[in-house]
Amino acid sequence: MLIGIIGKPSTGKSTFFMAATSAVVKRSPVPFTTIKPNHAIGYVEVECPDKEFNVKCKPRTGYCVDSRRFVPTDLLDVAGLVPGAHEGKGLGNKFLDDLRQADALIHIVDASGSTNEMGEKVETGSYDPANDLRFLEDELDYWLKGILDNNWQKLLREGRTKKNEEIMHEQFTGLGISRDAIVKTLNELGLKEKPLEQWSEEEKMEFSRKMRKMGKPLIVVANMCDIPGAYENYEKLVKEFPDHLIIPCSSEAEIALKEAAKNGFIKYIPGDSDFEIVKELSEEQKKAMEFLKNYMKKAGGTGVQKALNTVVFELLHYIAVFPVAVPSKLSDIKGNILPDCLLVKDGSTALDFAGAVHSDMADKFIRAIDVRTKRTLGADYVLKHRDVIEVVFGR
Repeated sequence: MLIGIIGKPSTGKSTFFMAATSAVVKRSPVPFTTIKPNHAIGYVEVECPDKEFNVKCKPRTGYCVDSRRFVPTDLLDVAGLVPGAHEGKGLGNKFLDDLRQADALIHIVDASGSTNEMGEKVETGSYDPANDLRFLEDELDYWLKGILDNNWQKLLREGRTKKNEEIMHEQFTGLGISRDAIVKTLNELGLKEKPLEQWSEEEKMEFSRKMRKMGKPLIVVANMCDIPGAYENYEKLVKEFPDHLIIPCSSEAEIALKEAAKNGFIKYIPGDSDFEIVKELSEEQKKAMEFLKNYMKKAGGTGVQKALNTVVFELLHYIAVFPVAVPSKLSDIKGNILPDCLLVKDGSTALDFAGAVHSDMADKFIRAIDVRTKRTLGADYVLKHRDVIEVVFGR
């Protein structure tokens, strides 16, 4: 799973990326600071079953704090997008090509309205962030439409012998768009059986738009919501775009809180809506912490962790499943307790899960066992979120 972080220049994409991953990247208010994409690991939060079983887990990847398991996922921070990118403006198709393998997108918007459509500084509140939602999604749609147009004659020839879903899947599989998304798009638009030579330009555009929504789903992160006036802009965005998932966020606050927690000044776990001060602070530090407390109370947290969780569990519909080799100890064969937590698509079966753990397990699958209930599960058992599963397979 790969999540792309997108937006126009200078909205805080790299700051969000740092807040989510703790990776150190170059940040600047100057447009196009990011040229080559940054790639690092972020984490989604899952309730760990260790407390339920009265044990202490030992993750091989990620980490666990107070039975809150943080599971790794890949994040990609790409260069800023400006209007006309599909025509080559800004960094043009370089930006778009970097998104080919992204399963979902996080669109970072400057909710404070202090950068124009090119990412240049303007007076705070003078620019309407709603413009960014419109143009960025249009650019993605025109990018996909451009791929169709550039290959249209070839697709028409293939249409003599192949079905539309096969043609479009072959064309867009390199962009990480699934066959299921292609089929659903064709069906919803009534284009599944319509010969390609009869498609209008409007139908090609609508196909590109709907395929993007299904194949590259996105959420909007209203960043810089701690700046005066920005939270009100976030609330306006929610009303204006009711079909979008929009999350208020302060990436800078998340970075500050993680740094303060690292240095022992506060107790804070990513995703918390509050924090506890545990060390004496200076007056300046107290003011800063009080400001953050007030903001987080209003927004329900910094928004960074919520954004990642929303993408993985609500947008992409993944669930978390814990494999164990020794059920009596909830461990692997080396004695590590609940060492792994795998993210799999909702609807995955026990056999699918066996293959995700190791291909040999799927090839030699015998049965699975629900560790909680001790119930034997067949290959077609549909997994549930936070299942703890033993896979029994031939040696």
